[in-house]
Amino acid sequence: MKVVRFLDSEGNERFGCDFDGESAIELKGDKAWTARRGDARIAVKKLLAPIVPTTILGIGLNYRRHAEEGTGSGPVKLPEYPVLFVKGPNTLQNPGDPIEIPTHLASTEVDYECELAVVIGRECKNVSKEEALDYVFGYTCANDVSARDWQIARGGSQWCRGKFFDTFAPMGPCIVTTDEIPDPNTLRIRTILNGDVVQDWNTDDMIFNVPTLVSFLSGSTTLYPGTVLLTGTPHGVGMAARPPRWLKPGDTVTIEIEKIGELTNPVELENG
Repeated sequence: MKVVRFLDSEGNERFGCDFDGESAIELKGDKAWTARRGDARIAVKKLLAPIVPTTILGIGLNYRRHAEEGTGSGPVKLPEYPVLFVKGPNTLQNPGDPIEIPTHLASTEVDYECELAVVIGRECKNVSKEEALDYVFGYTCANDVSARDWQIARGGSQWCRGKFFDTFAPMGPCIVTTDEIPDPNTLRIRTILNGDVVQDWNTDDMIFNVPTLVSFLSGSTTLYPGTVLLTGTPHGVGMAARPPRWLKPGDTVTIEIEKIGELTNPVELENG
């Protein structure tokens, strides 16, 4: 099932499935992972990010080829354990709404990162790799937008400042439930920037696959339903290009993942 979150004609937030571009079959309930299919087809006024995460847990340096490209100055040593950072709910952005380049706390090095996002659907703690996918509700596309100047030069040795700006986690267009994606580490994943394919790889290149990440992140830690895991990005980021290819106003970025769909956002300067 492909689950969408949207505004109906009266401005109410709703969940639906079988979205055809204009309308969706209603899903009854206030949580995607507990909603039940209804009978009515409802007009979709505006498509929203398919989930409002309780927490966003990001993983850095999780594709082998991305580690090889590093920052453009040479390969990076593969991590022994998953590299964790956190993004706040403020970073969430809807499909079609703009990624905002920070101007108040200014950045001139904003980068794209296509990522497979994992949505936890059941509370879990200390789960095994073998059981990890039993706690996953589904998957969506995400763009882990990153201000590299704040991430690397100004971040005080941690990444969160460069990852935590408003609009820096677009997600969508839908959540595809696990019955339609039994193995999340077999999916083609791409970024298309202004019509140019800049990232094009497969989730089978992850250093730590999805079951390993769920098991690791649930270690001595409760993951609640609605937690979103960002699983890393493949090679081809703007930082590694020569010259670097930073996002700028007027750009359009599309994240595309096999079996899920396309997430497209324009790029604008922060307003206010």
